[in-house]
Amino acid sequence: MLKLSQIFARKRTPQETQSWTGAALAPSFIILITAFALWFMPPPTGLEVSAWHLLIIFLGTIIGIILKPLPMGAIATLGLSLCVITNLIPLQQSLSSFSSPIVWLVLSAFFIARGFVKTGLGSRIAYYFMTFLGRSSLGLSYGLVLTDFFLSPVIPSNTARGGGIIFPIVQSLSNEYGSSPNTNSQRKIGAFLTQVAFQANLVTSAMFLTAFAGNPLAAKLAKEVGVIMNWGTWAIAGIVPGLVHLALLPLFLFFIYPPTLKKTPEAPELARKKLKEMGPLSFHEITMLLIFALLLVLWIFGGNFGVEPTTAALLGLSLLLFTGVLSWDDLLQEKAAWDTFFWLAILLGLAGALSDYGIIKWFGSGVENFVGLLSKPVAFAVLSILYFYCHYFFASGTAHITSLYVMFLIAIVSTGIPAPLATFVLAVFASLSSGLTHYGTGAAPVFFGGNFIPVRTWWRLGFLCSLLTLLVWSVVGGLWWKFLGYW
Repeated sequence: MLKLSQIFARKRTPQETQSWTGAALAPSFIILITAFALWFMPPPTGLEVSAWHLLIIFLGTIIGIILKPLPMGAIATLGLSLCVITNLIPLQQSLSSFSSPIVWLVLSAFFIARGFVKTGLGSRIAYYFMTFLGRSSLGLSYGLVLTDFFLSPVIPSNTARGGGIIFPIVQSLSNEYGSSPNTNSQRKIGAFLTQVAFQANLVTSAMFLTAFAGNPLAAKLAKEVGVIMNWGTWAIAGIVPGLVHLALLPLFLFFIYPPTLKKTPEAPELARKKLKEMGPLSFHEITMLLIFALLLVLWIFGGNFGVEPTTAALLGLSLLLFTGVLSWDDLLQEKAAWDTFFWLAILLGLAGALSDYGIIKWFGSGVENFVGLLSKPVAFAVLSILYFYCHYFFASGTAHITSLYVMFLIAIVSTGIPAPLATFVLAVFASLSSGLTHYGTGAAPVFFGGNFIPVRTWWRLGFLCSLLTLLVWSVVGGLWWKFLGYW
C-alpha cells in the first residue's frame, strides 16, 4: 500500500533539490565566528559592554555587506535584528531612521530619475551631451564634471544635485551607448561615468560653503577656535585645489578603471540624427522639464522660505504622479530605489547609535591621547588622515562633522597648527571622505543603486580615489593655503 506521502508526492525541480539556497556559508561562518569570539572578550578601556557589542554588530554588518553572503538589504536587516534582540537598540528607535529626510530624498531622487528615462527627456539631454562631447568617454565625463561644478554653488544638497540631476544624465548616457547592468555591459561606459560623477560631486561639495549641507555647520563650529569662514573665504580657499582635483579625477579613473568603450568618433553625428528622429518635445517631456525647473528653483532658493530639499523632492514627485508623467506602478517597479531605501535607513540608524553610545567620542579621545606623543607636523598629518578615514563609520557628512569636527579641531590646534588651516582642512575632509563607501553620503546610494559597480569594487575605487584626494589637497592645497597666509 502506498504511503500518504507517496500519494501526494510530486517530482521536485533541480532548484528544489539543492541542499542550501540561503546565505553563502564560508563568509557567513567567518563573520559569525569572529563576532562570537569578540562578543565574549572584555571591552576596551573606556567602553561599556553594550557599546562594545554594538560596535561588533556594526562592523560585522559592514563586513557582511562587503563579503556579500546575502544581498545588502538582507545583511542590514540581520544587523538591525541583532541590535533589537540583544536590547542594544529599542525597536521604535531602530526603525526611526526610516523617517530620516535624507532617506526620503534619496528615494525621491531615484523616482525623479525614472521620470527622465520614461519621458525620453533623459535621452534627449544625453544626445545633446553626445553632440558636443561625445567623441570619447573621457569627454563625456568632463561634461558631467563641469555640470556639477556650475550647479554646486547654488544647490546646497549634494544628494539633490548628484542624485536628482547628474545621475539621470549618467543613466541616459549609459543607455544610449548600450551600457547596462541588465546586459552585463556595465564596464562599457556606465561604470566609469558613474564613478566619475559621484567622486566629482564630493569635490564640488568641498569647494563652496553652499555646496554641501554640512559646510555651514563646520563654519559655525569653527568659531570655537575664533575662525570666521564666510562664502568668499571658503570659495577662495577651495577653488584652486578643487579645480586641480576635478581636472585630474576623470584621467585618474580612466587609468585605474577604464571603460571598454573609449573612442566614439561617430557619436556626435548619430546623436544629431537621433535628436531629429525624436522631433519636438512631447507633452510629458515638457511637463517633466517644468517640474524639474521648479525643483531646481526650490533646491536653490527654498531654504530662504523654509522649504527643505526633501520637501522639494517630494513635491516634485507628487506633481509627476499627478500629471501622469509617472504612475504608481512605475514607483513600485523601481527595485533599486526600494532596496536602497531599506539598507540606507538601517545603516543610518546603526551609525547614529554609535554616536549615542559614545563610541565615536571614545575613539576620538583615544586618538587625542595618542597624538600627544607626536611632533606637530606628524600629529597634524595623523589626525587629519584619521579624521578622513573615520568616515567608514558614518553614513552622512553632516554626522561626521557633528560627531568629530570640534574634537579633532581642538586636538590639532592644541599641537600648535594654525587654526585657519586646521578648520578648513577638517571642513573639506568631511565631504571629500564621503567617497570611501557606497553609503557615506546621500548621493552615494543613488549612484550605487544604478548597479553599474559591485560593492567591493566601489570600496576599492573609493580608497584609491581617496589617495588622489589626499595628495591633491595636501600638496596643491597646502601650497595654495601657504600663499593665502593660512600657515
